[in-house]
Amino acid sequence: MQQAIEQLHYEPDLRAGGLRAGQSSIIGLIVGSILEPFFAQFARTATRVLADSGYTLIISENEYSAARELEELRRLYGLRVAGIMLRPGYGAESRDYLTRLTGRGVGIVEYDYAPPHSPYSSVTLDNPRAMYSAVEYLHGLGHRRIAALGTYHPVIHPEERSRTFPEAMNACGLRVYPEYQRVTLLTEDTAYSLTHELLGLPQPPTALIALAGTQAIGAYRAIRERGLQIPGDLSLLTFDDYPWTALVEPPITVMDQPVEEMARATTALMLAHLEGQPVSEHRMFPSRLIVRGSTAPPAAALAAAHGRAAG
Repeated sequence: MQQAIEQLHYEPDLRAGGLRAGQSSIIGLIVGSILEPFFAQFARTATRVLADSGYTLIISENEYSAARELEELRRLYGLRVAGIMLRPGYGAESRDYLTRLTGRGVGIVEYDYAPPHSPYSSVTLDNPRAMYSAVEYLHGLGHRRIAALGTYHPVIHPEERSRTFPEAMNACGLRVYPEYQRVTLLTEDTAYSLTHELLGLPQPPTALIALAGTQAIGAYRAIRERGLQIPGDLSLLTFDDYPWTALVEPPITVMDQPVEEMARATTALMLAHLEGQPVSEHRMFPSRLIVRGSTAPPAAALAAAHGRAAG
């Protein structure tokens, strides 16, 4: 028998076996963007944890869109997944279908972003506190013209970092310049274009906050193309401590988030649901400011300080 199996290259149908046992062994993971290293690291950790419990992970992408997410949810349900770990897309198109899935016994756990009033367990970064920390740090260096690479919009861009940015600025006695405000997507290309726009203004910002690591890549490219020096001409701070941020010159100041811990927490909530435990939990993880060479007092503040010292 074993020889025949080897000759025929037989592989067990894990999906069929799970269905016969009354429980699928497949878990879906929907990420916001397969290009974002945050999601790659999250998926790697989740895959390992689930494998230890006998589950297989299938990964799909919603591109931060609830309309695209609806298609992926239907596809995953067609594979008879036992549960879905979801980075929700923006918009309401998938909400009704999610309710139908839970009614059919599919477990849902949201991570990285949780829409307002969502009924599902979730795991997120403490984004409001992280944004306050970022703005307070730049304000402490002397920056007054600070721009975030994305303005809050309740449908197009409804995440907590952009929503909190004006509040954090006001708390420091600062305002967000109207000409700095743009509703945009969390992508490298849009951040690249937006950075060029902002730096071409008569009064450009002296500090930029990228809301995600891929945005920081686009911003970094634009700054270099304009021949500006970091941090002499412009300070750059980003969310996400990706490997490249420590390798460029100067290395980039980051708001780090504990991706592996967040992935383990999300997976634990999913496994608890699959084990029949009633779970309704919202876990929020703190960020950590890692100061590197891309942030410094603005040139005007340095000049004023030198002038005071000379006087």
